[in-house]
Amino acid sequence: MNDSQNGGPEAPPTLPPSYGGVPQAPYGGAPQAPYGGAPQAPYGGAPQAAYGAPPTGYPTVPPPAPGAWSPPPRPGLLPLRPLGFGTLLGTPFQVLRRNPGATFGSALIVQLVTSLVAVFVIGGVGILAFGRIDSALPEDRDAVTAGAWATVILASLVPLALSILGSALLQGVLVVEVARGTLGEKNRMGALWKAAGRRLWPLIAWFAILLGLIVVAVAGVIGIAVLIGMIGGAAIGFAVLFGVLGTLVLAAAGIWLGTKTALVPSIIVLERRGVISSIRRSWGLTTHSFWKTFGVLALIGVILYAATQIITTPVSFIGGLVASFLFPTGSSDDSGSYIAVLAVTYGLALIVSLILGSIAAVVQSSAVAVVYIDLRMRREGLDLDLMRYVEARQAGGAHDVVDPYLVSSQRNG
Repeated sequence: MNDSQNGGPEAPPTLPPSYGGVPQAPYGGAPQAPYGGAPQAPYGGAPQAAYGAPPTGYPTVPPPAPGAWSPPPRPGLLPLRPLGFGTLLGTPFQVLRRNPGATFGSALIVQLVTSLVAVFVIGGVGILAFGRIDSALPEDRDAVTAGAWATVILASLVPLALSILGSALLQGVLVVEVARGTLGEKNRMGALWKAAGRRLWPLIAWFAILLGLIVVAVAGVIGIAVLIGMIGGAAIGFAVLFGVLGTLVLAAAGIWLGTKTALVPSIIVLERRGVISSIRRSWGLTTHSFWKTFGVLALIGVILYAATQIITTPVSFIGGLVASFLFPTGSSDDSGSYIAVLAVTYGLALIVSLILGSIAAVVQSSAVAVVYIDLRMRREGLDLDLMRYVEARQAGGAHDVVDPYLVSSQRNG
């Protein structure tokens, strides 16, 4: 006989536990925990912590499982990991958009100064030299003409040397921009020029070597073809054939050597090596990566060429169309106005070509630097050195860390 029959209080019934489940609490009590578990909270309450664990009132995010993938950090221009083909193609254009004042501005200054010097030096010397032909005596006219051509050729060496200097400086500027931009830094034009100027003479030496090789190779093919043609008769056909085949061989050799040594400017600037050491290192880094390096640089060149033609062709066509519309019979009606229209048309075409040339120079030079960084991340773990530098900078100790672009270079010789 229970208490209810004796008139006592009736005990609240308990719910039976589900098969394999958690024992339920009596009405009004807290749910009981399974064996070894944490006591459950009453309905509407917060879960209770197990013995020895701190109570928690909010849900927590579980830690990632061991070996779980997490995206690599991207403090700046590039993600700190080996790059895919799409990133290699897109990043050089991002360099131009990320810091246009320092990159495009530098390229525009170099292009403008080189063009102006070429126009004034070659044009001025040509006018003075060829102006003497009309006043020369008939028996001296051939000698004066030859001297005029020799003078113009010598004068062209001045803008050519300036072009080498400008190209070397611009390459160094953009290498520094890509390298520091990968670490999240954004430098002004003056800082980039100063950093590139420290390695200017090795860069000039490298570009002078390239120019010398091109001149010697082209002159050699032309000279041999001319010598064969001077024999006369059937030898003229052999001379033409030799010239065509020689040109194709030179083009193939130039593509191969250009790809194998494409990283030399980046190595000169970032690793502070000499020219010969930089050539050997570029050769080694591009080993087993020739086609990838060539594909990226060639495809970017094709894109830039197509974009340039799409823009410049309509400009030239419209300029000629305007001149033909205003002067349908030629310049005889009003020579002054005709010359003015031609000058304006030429000036617009020159401005467009300068802008497009500057953009192309920035993108192509940046592409070389991006490929260089990618190859070093794949072969030498440069991405790990870059991560250490970024972490040290965030902790305030970047001044105690060696330049990350020198670390793996020194480690790998």
